[in-house]
Amino acid sequence: MGSVALLVLAVLAVPRAAAAGGPEWRSLRGSWRLRSGNGSVSLRAEVPGCVHTALLRRGLIQDPYYRFNDMMYRWISLDNWTYSRTFKTPFDIRKWQKVNLVFEGVDTVAQILLNNVTVGRTDNMFNRYEQCSFSWDWGPSFPTQGIWKDVRIEAYNHYHLIYFSLTPFFVKSTQQWCLEIESVFEVVSSKPIPGRVMVNIPKLQTQQTFTVKLQPGEGSIVLLVNINKTSVVEAWWPNGHGKQTGYNMKTTFIMEAGYQIEKFSKAYFRTVELVQEPIPGSPGLSFYFRINGRPIFLKGSNWIPADSFQDRVTYDTLRLLLKSAADANMNALRVWGGGVYEQDEFYDICDEIGIMIWQDFMFACALYPTDQNYLASVTAEVLHQVRRLKSHPSIILWSGNNENEAAISSNWFSIPHTERERYIRDYLMLYVKNIREIVLNEDRSRPFIASSPTNGLESVKEGWVSQNPYDTHYGDTHFYDYNKDCWNWTMYPKTRFASEYGFQSWPSFSTIEKVSSAEDWSYVSNFSLHRQHHDSGNVQMLQEVWYHFKLPQGTDPVKRFKDTIYLTQVMQAQCTKTETEFYRASQSEIIRGEGHTMGALYWQLNDIWQAPSWASLEYGGKWKLLHYFAQNFFAPLLPVAYEDQGVLYIYGVSDLHGDQKLTLRVVVHTWGSLEPVCILAKEGVIVKAQSAVPIYKESISDVLERCRNCTRKSCVITFCLVGEDGLQSPMNHFFLSSLKDAVGLEKTQLSASVSKQDDTYIFVLQTTAIAPFVSMDVGSIKGRFSDNGFLMTEKKKVVVFYPWEPTSVEELENSLTLTSLLDVV
Repeated sequence: MGSVALLVLAVLAVPRAAAAGGPEWRSLRGSWRLRSGNGSVSLRAEVPGCVHTALLRRGLIQDPYYRFNDMMYRWISLDNWTYSRTFKTPFDIRKWQKVNLVFEGVDTVAQILLNNVTVGRTDNMFNRYEQCSFSWDWGPSFPTQGIWKDVRIEAYNHYHLIYFSLTPFFVKSTQQWCLEIESVFEVVSSKPIPGRVMVNIPKLQTQQTFTVKLQPGEGSIVLLVNINKTSVVEAWWPNGHGKQTGYNMKTTFIMEAGYQIEKFSKAYFRTVELVQEPIPGSPGLSFYFRINGRPIFLKGSNWIPADSFQDRVTYDTLRLLLKSAADANMNALRVWGGGVYEQDEFYDICDEIGIMIWQDFMFACALYPTDQNYLASVTAEVLHQVRRLKSHPSIILWSGNNENEAAISSNWFSIPHTERERYIRDYLMLYVKNIREIVLNEDRSRPFIASSPTNGLESVKEGWVSQNPYDTHYGDTHFYDYNKDCWNWTMYPKTRFASEYGFQSWPSFSTIEKVSSAEDWSYVSNFSLHRQHHDSGNVQMLQEVWYHFKLPQGTDPVKRFKDTIYLTQVMQAQCTKTETEFYRASQSEIIRGEGHTMGALYWQLNDIWQAPSWASLEYGGKWKLLHYFAQNFFAPLLPVAYEDQGVLYIYGVSDLHGDQKLTLRVVVHTWGSLEPVCILAKEGVIVKAQSAVPIYKESISDVLERCRNCTRKSCVITFCLVGEDGLQSPMNHFFLSSLKDAVGLEKTQLSASVSKQDDTYIFVLQTTAIAPFVSMDVGSIKGRFSDNGFLMTEKKKVVVFYPWEPTSVEELENSLTLTSLLDVV
């Protein structure tokens, strides 16, 4: 990887008097000069930014994501680059005791010079002064270089506030909320500085004043604020479980020397516990999260960087992706350990909309060094990130790494047996002796695990590297298998917590079209092979499709490509649905010692570019069919069906906080008719709060017998739960045979009319026959439907379109493509 040399030339301005008391600062963001190693490329570049986006903005390269440009532009990463600028100091530096040049983020190996004097060196982009940048099986290789976060010059006397954090605690003995306020200062005075700190939370009628003393050097003040007992504190809850209440708070520092600091922040109150305890009737330990004393089933996905070029990731980008997660009934995301620690806005949005974050530290699938220089770099990284992020109620767990315990345990890297102990010692040194110790010292408000997957406390017992980190009786598991029939639920582990699992699909044609040319529009083109970074991934997708669907055989190559894309999305959605429903249905029972599953985070939520991947949101945010399915399989109330030895079981799964008395409505159709052959209603079904309970059991042969001699190939079952006050689950389906064997399915005439209603658009769909997996696609028009990919068993269905940008009825009508299974030929 090339290095970035940062050359900063300082020219003193005409001195002027310092502002009264307070510090001064000036951002150095904006236009810099960027030059390649030999000077052959020289241009203006924006900071924050990186070399690739600078070259793109000046028209010197094409879109790096277009066709094969990830290969064509490797020269950029292999060269050395220099950022430089001349600036005038905005203040007389002689008036100040301390002047800092602050780089919030440098990517990655760099030398920083001021007036040709080296003032700093960097080797870690996660420090204030990377891993998937070099490609992964879902992303390209773009090792970026640049000043990827803000840069500024700041000056102050006496002291300067560097970190400010709030962590809540609930004291059971006094039944009272407390708030720990930690303030980290750089104190340039040679003597201690006394003063007062006033904390005011108006809505909670809480006001406290503290006498404090700042010590020279890096001084830390920790204050414990007791919340007024007469005030009712509303806790922060995950999405679907309550409000995300936060309280405005003002903290004022009045020190004897210097100036007053006022800090405005938001205080959130919530507790989190990771519960690992014995389970009656089962070996091993539980593994689940209690938020505010309530066990919560984590429903969600895994987050990867939203772009290879971080300066393109805006607040709007993050808001769109995270809101899409919440809109699909998710309450949790795992920030995966091979990407980046996300920007502050990411966690702010998660706080606001109730998305819990499982936060990995940025170590993934590799063996890392433990020399003193590296450990010092990691220490600075972890300190900075924990102090920066620990105020966010959305973060519920720190995790040391992604899959490194499993890598050592399963010997991924062919370590000779004689060397194994040495690598285990390095593992302990990095994740236990360093990262864990720092986290425990800095943040007592949330749990820490050393790795994912892990056996949790059992791994600790076995010396932090367990013999089998995938043991279903402990901790969390990652599970992938592309060779078996994914509709068969018996292939999935009955785990305590599923933190990674999934299946690939291709993004929609409108997304691929932007970065390809007509010659690429084939499943076997060089482009399609190049975009697939997972070994045999394209073949595996077709193999999974082939189990249950007929592969496209048409003569039109572009239609065949579009049909194949559609089938991969149907397959991905149906496979992930089957697996996720299995996990949700397993939360309340133990079978042969396994069960009590309390989390389902599929891999992965978002895409980093336009390519086949496990994502449910395409690059740009468009919902794949999987994301529409997720909206249903993560619904707060859901009936789940599976077959075991010829018997049909239906479970009622609920995240609701109260028991529900419901009606289970089971409808059987023949594939050939929109009229049901029979309706089986079961009233008075009790589904307990936050549980999964069996509510229906009947042999499939009896069901078919009761429904006018249906056969497995000629009939399909749909079912839903209905309660009082409009409470209703999504409609679910259960296929009695592969759809390629279905008897009576007819090609349907699908049509849609579009009308505008306030800020949304209403699509009224009509069909002449049962239509499996109806896909509505409006091309590149940004927005989402209320439902998609559904089994249409009624003549008419109303679907709402929520636009993300201005559009019109005419645009939507012209862009609309309707596809169902029998349109694939």
